[in-house]
Amino acid sequence: MISINLFDMIPLMAITLRQLEIFEKVARCGHVTQASSQLLLTQSAVSMAIAELERLAGAPLFERHGKRLFLNDRGRSILPEIEKALGITRGIEQFLESSAGEPAGVLNVGASTTIGNYILPDIVAEFSRCHTRARVSLTVGNARQIENALENGELDLGLTEGVPHSSVLHATKWRDDRLVVVVGREHPWAQGGKATLDMLREAQWLMREKGSGTREVFEASMARKDVTFSIAMELGNTEAIKKAAEAGLGAGCLSILAVRRELENGWLAEIACPLDLGRTLFIQTRISTYQSRLLQAFLGLLAQHQKL
Repeated sequence: MISINLFDMIPLMAITLRQLEIFEKVARCGHVTQASSQLLLTQSAVSMAIAELERLAGAPLFERHGKRLFLNDRGRSILPEIEKALGITRGIEQFLESSAGEPAGVLNVGASTTIGNYILPDIVAEFSRCHTRARVSLTVGNARQIENALENGELDLGLTEGVPHSSVLHATKWRDDRLVVVVGREHPWAQGGKATLDMLREAQWLMREKGSGTREVFEASMARKDVTFSIAMELGNTEAIKKAAEAGLGAGCLSILAVRRELENGWLAEIACPLDLGRTLFIQTRISTYQSRLLQAFLGLLAQHQKL
């Protein structure tokens, strides 16, 4: 069977969707009169559209018998292509109509480690339950990585810890968080539960990599107290720091959200110290006058989860 592709026959830019709709309707009805009635067009408008399409095709697409129109072999060959094109167009129209009302589609959200691992999973699950036609694709990285991805258009929304660095993103406060100094239960600090500035200076610290919002808050707090410190290990994720602290390899400084379970079970001990370790979690978006229904819905849910 010889297959003829509509788009090989007719210059693509010369075709209008209205012409394709008229062709499909006339092909199904076999009458210009019936087609014009269903399309709410005049008979002359329908006839002119068919004539123009045939002119672009370079040959007739219908055989005419009185008032009846029958597809010829070329018309029959291109009808499936036209139906496919119209189906795609109608799908796009339906999506745009529905997404303007009920949130639908995929929202690309990025979050720095603490937020992505310890806050967002429950929020994303709630969002999915409320909006069955929407899906959140979650990317977890350090704060700098999330900001860069948001700037590059890879993400629709970012949630980060500590002070935002980008001058081209819009940052708004979302909720408060606090860091805590933790050690394993066999660590010398664990019994007293306190550490002086001198003790902090002499400690072996377990730190996240550069670019981590948690590390930046800790470093800034130590700098305000004029405390220099030594890094025993630099680890790429929070779980690794917790395990290293449990093993007695040093002291860590992590979000209370990340260590709550370990503190409750006695695997880690919280150490009181003279540092100010409060911080803010931020919502970051690209600066734009337009927010899709999907993005608005997710931002609305985040607003409901502003409290710890």
